[in-house]
Amino acid sequence: MSELKDRFFQCYQQYINREGNVELLDWLDRRTDFFYAPASTRFHGAYAEGLVAHSLNVFDLMLKRNEIEQNENPESVAIVSLLHDVCKTEFYKETTRNVKNEDTGRWEKVPYYSIEDRFPFGHGEKSVFLIERFMRLKPAEAIAIRWHMGGFDDNARVGGYSVANAFGKYPLAVKLHLCDLEATYLLENDD
Repeated sequence: MSELKDRFFQCYQQYINREGNVELLDWLDRRTDFFYAPASTRFHGAYAEGLVAHSLNVFDLMLKRNEIEQNENPESVAIVSLLHDVCKTEFYKETTRNVKNEDTGRWEKVPYYSIEDRFPFGHGEKSVFLIERFMRLKPAEAIAIRWHMGGFDDNARVGGYSVANAFGKYPLAVKLHLCDLEATYLLENDD
């Protein structure tokens, strides 16, 4: 077991005790690529195990925020942070692309991830759907996972007030969004 996968298992098993949690973890481990998938194709975590690394980064930030505020259920914090991007399982395909080597001037094949969405159901809503196949989410957890992309979500960009209403009613959704942004752009930014 890799170090990241081992840590994920420890955190998950320490905080998540809801009915169906064992089956969900087993599915992630045995039936998906969750523990070796990238978090994106070319931005944050665009490497093997990037998805689990990102999930743990968000978890660490959420735990820190929860310790400061002392008003969120630790199990809910663990569920939304560790599982918000379950939608990215079986989503990326490892392939190669040609890149010109600046030193030699030759074109070389390099590893690359492309998107091959086998279940095009959206982003946050797909995570909610996949999790709920095994374990029931509380409304605040489902809303937080559904809208963790905030204004970057395709549905938020077309207008309407759904994300604003979700953030206004569910502080957990705001906290997850902020921690996801911080992990993505501050902790995991390679620029």
